[in-house]
Amino acid sequence: MWGGRAVALLRVWGLWPSWVPGRRPLSCNAASQARSNSPRCWKCGGSPGGPMGEDVLFCPQCRALQPPDPTRDYFSLMDCNRSFRVDTTKLQHRYQQLQRLVHPDFFSRRSQTEKDFSEKHSTLVNDAYKTLLAPLSRGLYLLKLHGIEISEGTDDEMDKRFLMEIMEINEKLTEAQSEAAMNEIESIVAVKQKECIDSARRAFEQDDFEKAKEILTKMRYLLNVEEKIKLKKIPL
Repeated sequence: MWGGRAVALLRVWGLWPSWVPGRRPLSCNAASQARSNSPRCWKCGGSPGGPMGEDVLFCPQCRALQPPDPTRDYFSLMDCNRSFRVDTTKLQHRYQQLQRLVHPDFFSRRSQTEKDFSEKHSTLVNDAYKTLLAPLSRGLYLLKLHGIEISEGTDDEMDKRFLMEIMEINEKLTEAQSEAAMNEIESIVAVKQKECIDSARRAFEQDDFEKAKEILTKMRYLLNVEEKIKLKKIPL
């Protein structure tokens, strides 16, 4: 009977994880180590009694804003799976949720330390949102997390046929004089970009990062053409 009560008490104290049946409880030393390794509040020195949850932005004791966690990547921060496929509606909601918590406008009467942390949090959230929102920057960030970066000047490694297509599109854009002609070019580029996004998604799902790198390089060329079209559409 006492054995059952002891297990129940250990679970209440957080020393016996209820989701791992039969696991031995942490020793006193191990439990103490877990608490000592948890982040402590810069203001009151308090600890939540265990590792801080991923979304503990404020000290649960004095409610001071804590510094950003440098170990979190953008996907974790924005509550997204680390994947090329992202629910952009959910991403936007998460962005709004975080900015309501950390935006500098809400810290005008707080300490200078919290003002500084607020600026850092807000900038980090903005960067994460912009990076994960667009397929190209999201893909490049995913590659970076896997230790792969696309350097400038990769023409020699590109598909020659694709480069010829880009040259032809640029020539047509240079010659285009009407809005209809530019809209036609814009539609062609949009179709190619959509094909690349679908191909990149499949490549990431198969963990084929070299293929993803090749496709994202193409997307970067297409994005450059899209920017040129936008500039040409702006009346002088």
